[in-house]
Amino acid sequence: MAELSYRDAVARGIAQEMERDPDVVLLGEDVAKAGGVFKATVGLLDQFGPLRVRDTPISEQAILGAAMGAAMTGLRPIAEIMFSDFIAVCFDYFANEMSKNHYMTAGQIKCPLVVRTANGGGARFGAQHSQSVENWCMMIPGLKVVAPSTPLDVVGLMAAAVRDPDPVIFFEHKTLYSTKGEVPDGEIVDTLGTARVVRPGKDATILALALMVPHAVAAAEQLKAESGIDCEVIDVRSLVPLDMKTILESVGRTNHLFTVEENPRLCGWGGEIVSIVAEEAFYSLDGQPVRITTPHIPLPSSDILEDMAIPSTKRIAETILRTLEQ
Repeated sequence: MAELSYRDAVARGIAQEMERDPDVVLLGEDVAKAGGVFKATVGLLDQFGPLRVRDTPISEQAILGAAMGAAMTGLRPIAEIMFSDFIAVCFDYFANEMSKNHYMTAGQIKCPLVVRTANGGGARFGAQHSQSVENWCMMIPGLKVVAPSTPLDVVGLMAAAVRDPDPVIFFEHKTLYSTKGEVPDGEIVDTLGTARVVRPGKDATILALALMVPHAVAAAEQLKAESGIDCEVIDVRSLVPLDMKTILESVGRTNHLFTVEENPRLCGWGGEIVSIVAEEAFYSLDGQPVRITTPHIPLPSSDILEDMAIPSTKRIAETILRTLEQ
């Protein structure tokens, strides 16, 4: 058992799969010699060499075009898009190409491709480098979407993503890179489409993803200490596939639902989950589901304004307390 940072867990997860399968390759801007702009791929060039770890030009379209061609012809590429905001530059590949080939060829062409990207705010990078865009990819049929919150989940979900036959978008939260957690020795392989109850509780269910998970846990602990409210916190982890079984079972126990989303409110992932809960577990609810989100605004670069926009432990706790006391 070792304590790893979230960023070191990225390198370990990739290395585990590259050691296991010689068809796994890594490409992206500065992923080789520089070890990544966030230093999440340090050491991989020395370990696996320049044929399997490749720096690319500054062109998201070129990166994904090359990765998709490699995947269609037998390799299992891991492609990095440096900031998740830049998915917009190559959205055609996400929406019309890699997500559709398996379907349009009746399974004759597979696209086992992982796209890694740094997602989310909190680092004062401004409106074009701080967006939380997992909902952009969640809406596209043919893509799988995961967003780990811990170093252990980074390693296990990376393995599951690389081994999956379909394209997987792997959102690494840039504000979590420096956080640490225990990761067992040996091979670690998780399962896509599984949520995790990270804090059991009986009074309300809180759903969170990536950076919002530690905020939700801290809010739950605060509520328990100050008000006696006992919240269950679920790390959604995977948006596609989505583990509604775990979510519905939790709502059936607690009878209250809150989502904590870093994405802007309009068309956020929590809206989809709330609609499913309303359809399938309406009579389990003792009150309206409540979404705690970032406002529908470009994210500010000002530290004070950014902190006001992104859901905080304080806002989560206050919203839940106010709702349950009504």
